Amino acid sequence: MKSTEEINIRTKLSILAIGLLSFLGILIETSMNVTFPTLMQQMNVSLNTVQWLTTGYLLLVTIFMATTAYLLKRINVKKVFLFAVAINIAGSFLCAMAPDFLILLIGRLFQSASIGLATPTLFYIIFRTIPMQKLGQYNGFAAMLISLAPALGPTYGGILNNYFSWRIIFWIIIPILFIVLWIGSRNISLETKKEDLSFDFIGLFLLALILIGLEFTLTQFSKYGLNYRFQFSLFSTLVILFVYLVYDHFSSRHLFDFSILKPIVNLRLFNYFSLQAINIGLSFLIPIFAENFLKTNSLLAGLILLPGSLLGAATAPIAGSWYDKVGAKFPLILSNSLIVFGAFLLWIFTDHLTIWLIMFFYLILRLGFNLGFGNTMSDASKYVDNKKRADQSSLFNMAQQYAGSIGTAVMSAMIAFQSIIFSNISSSKATLIGGRFDFAILFILAILSLSLTIFCQHLIKKK
Repeated sequence: MKSTEEINIRTKLSILAIGLLSFLGILIETSMNVTFPTLMQQMNVSLNTVQWLTTGYLLLVTIFMATTAYLLKRINVKKVFLFAVAINIAGSFLCAMAPDFLILLIGRLFQSASIGLATPTLFYIIFRTIPMQKLGQYNGFAAMLISLAPALGPTYGGILNNYFSWRIIFWIIIPILFIVLWIGSRNISLETKKEDLSFDFIGLFLLALILIGLEFTLTQFSKYGLNYRFQFSLFSTLVILFVYLVYDHFSSRHLFDFSILKPIVNLRLFNYFSLQAINIGLSFLIPIFAENFLKTNSLLAGLILLPGSLLGAATAPIAGSWYDKVGAKFPLILSNSLIVFGAFLLWIFTDHLTIWLIMFFYLILRLGFNLGFGNTMSDASKYVDNKKRADQSSLFNMAQQYAGSIGTAVMSAMIAFQSIIFSNISSSKATLIGGRFDFAILFILAILSLSLTIFCQHLIKKK
């Protein structure tokens, strides 16, 4: 890694191109949340079905991210980037012209493969080309691009869905993707130090089964509650997890170099997971809560998230520079403390929430999220060997994407589950009761994350 040289313009444009590709993926992901009621009506599908546009997308993103540690050790970054842009363009065309839900879902899965490759590649380039003393600043910039998308996504989707059509969401980004393609193809030049590795197909298959199994288990819970279907699905997933752990222990092939998972890195990884689970879970839950319980339209449901997300995105580079100057302790503890406070307010005021209260509470949460999101990965990188940065990038990004998938699935399942407990309950009432449980879950997760962050600082001080 460079330590003293200036960062040249081609490196900056390389980071910009891949960052924009990741940005567009998350923009579409969050913009689709506010279109769910419209899609449910137009395509005659349930909430459990339509939410797969988000959970299925995030699930496949996670699976593709599991391959990037291998790909970035075998294939030049530019080839990975060009393939990612190509399949994103193809997926966008499919979504824009989709005649039914199945084609729309297939298009979204194409896009998910693109972002699954792009996001770890973004952080890999930063780790490989940016000096350590500026790592927080550039990770903050990457976090700003990624977190700015949830700021604009619901508003972008709400405006287009309310005044035009949800299909315009995809038509607009297609020419932007061609611009991204042009910037990246002219500037990405980072060479891969090709290693003689064999790909772990069995490990990827088992990992995919585990991830899909957890999602399917939550779907069974939302449909049937705690009956035998849920229990069998959970048991089967745990068995596959056990098989994977045994296989990985004895196999000579590995998706990741798990030797990077030392105690401090583990704790940072959990914090990274928790932040994204809360972030994406809320970006799914709040628009649904606003439309179903507060009876707002999709435009207003999207605008609710805008002030907090814009503030958070603007905070990310500043938070990165702060980390570069003072280290991890104060930024990460303040980050998690603000998230605990915001989640607590949403939970205790669930029955009395208004548009303005949600805006204010979400602003607190987003400020906390962006103080910690990029800095958590930056700090973990201090404890990872430079040769294993591809593994760290792939593993951390896989964790944060799957966190979003699980967060969305849990939020949706808790709302859908109310219809099982209470017969003939209205959609509005189910959303209120389920939302109250969802906010409580996020509050508990936030407390756990804060506690482990404080414990991590204790380990660092002791070390």
